[in-house]
Amino acid sequence: MTKNTENEKQELPAARPVLVTSGTGKTGRRVAERLAERGVPVRAGSRSGEVPFDWADPSGWEAALSGADAAYVAYYPDLAAPGAPEAMTAFGRIARRCGVRRLVLLSGRGEPQAVLAEKALRSAAGDAELTVVRSAFFAQNFSEGALLDGVLGGEVVFPAGGSAEPFVDVDDLADVVVAALCGEAGAGAVHDLTGPRALTFAEAAAELAGATGREVRYVAVTGPQYAAMLEEYGVPAAEAGFLSGLFTFLLDGHNATVTDGVKLALGRDPKPFAAFAAEAARDGAWHA
Repeated sequence: MTKNTENEKQELPAARPVLVTSGTGKTGRRVAERLAERGVPVRAGSRSGEVPFDWADPSGWEAALSGADAAYVAYYPDLAAPGAPEAMTAFGRIARRCGVRRLVLLSGRGEPQAVLAEKALRSAAGDAELTVVRSAFFAQNFSEGALLDGVLGGEVVFPAGGSAEPFVDVDDLADVVVAALCGEAGAGAVHDLTGPRALTFAEAAAELAGATGREVRYVAVTGPQYAAMLEEYGVPAAEAGFLSGLFTFLLDGHNATVTDGVKLALGRDPKPFAAFAAEAARDGAWHA
């Protein structure tokens, strides 16, 4: 008689879940959806969700990580922000204690302070496999993020000057993250992700105008002017100063180079900005 008779079936162990931090954000939501489509158990961590997770409250991190096989680490407000290396150290130590095998960290291109946070997580997480995804400016910032109101109002105000940026589509980024979380090509590597072409913000605004059928123009401002504008919208002065300084630095031209990171990770070309704009318009992103 074999061991696996009709009345004596062996049950396979249940797959361990993946924690998705910032699980309701632009990237986290997409990562969680893609994992679920693959049949991977997901813990979508957020401040108000079923899995409580708040980057400002480390007391809940261990409960979210306990029993998890892997985690997507999307730190808020930014991996270059003050305190990020300390947060990554604390998170990495808890992940190691919980036996998490694989970590995928969202980072930024050309951010020296973010690299410090990457190193802190790598050091604290021990033997866990760490994949780092360094991303260009999200195309979806125009449809879901801070620049949405500007597109709707016809003026995108930002401290980017005339520099070009190879905007990356967040769907491409999420596909790379999920592949790494599932141990596929590119797991354990550092990925530098961009779109296929660098555009100035004025060129991006023109693409958006064409896709939406409305007037959209880019208005360049200085970092201090942008910080003052954020404060008028209620952003605390310290946060406004940090964000304006970060954007001014990132968009000074040093990140304008296009990479083949998406193709190396996924075997296909990244989505062009024009395709993103057309799809977002079709899906109603800019319906007032």
